[in-house]
Amino acid sequence: MKGSMLIISGPSGSGKSSLMNEMFKKIEDIYFSISTTTRDIRDGEVDGVNYHYISKEEFEQDIEEGLFLEWAKVHDNYYGTSLKPMLQALHNGKLVVLDIDVQGHKIAREKFGNSITSIFLTTANQKILKYRLSNRGTDTDEVIEKRINNAVSEMTRIKEYDYILVNDNFDETLKKLTAIAVSSRCKVSAIDTEDFISSWVY
Repeated sequence: MKGSMLIISGPSGSGKSSLMNEMFKKIEDIYFSISTTTRDIRDGEVDGVNYHYISKEEFEQDIEEGLFLEWAKVHDNYYGTSLKPMLQALHNGKLVVLDIDVQGHKIAREKFGNSITSIFLTTANQKILKYRLSNRGTDTDEVIEKRINNAVSEMTRIKEYDYILVNDNFDETLKKLTAIAVSSRCKVSAIDTEDFISSWVY
């Protein structure tokens, strides 16, 4: 068995982090790919847990050296997924979970094809998303408006994903997310079919 890859995308404020944290308690052998970013660290966040925080100069140097699976510039900051630890985790047969945006999903899909199972997570509507972002109390009104506009743009890309989950009930959404994660490991693309057939025949 090789590893498999689960990509989760969706607007900031849709509940990705909370849902993934609960999912990780239910599934073994997971590697969560922690993104690298140039944005400022927020209160309560920990370097190496929430993100790897580096300077723009460091990030741009890593881009030149090809050390990212994908990267994007969002809200004037860089975000990217380091390639080396992810490939090692796949080699070790783990379920690699990535929280990346629609641009990153497209790049990863081009590189890994059907090895990827992808989920777009969102709220029931724009009004609920704006309420959650405002209630979070971490962003200015200007930043919230940028996030809403970005979410509207992201919604036009949902047809590129395998699944869409509307997070209007946390427990129910968690059940669906966990079920998809488990089933992603049963995809034919996650199996070395030649070895499997050889061992089955002999």
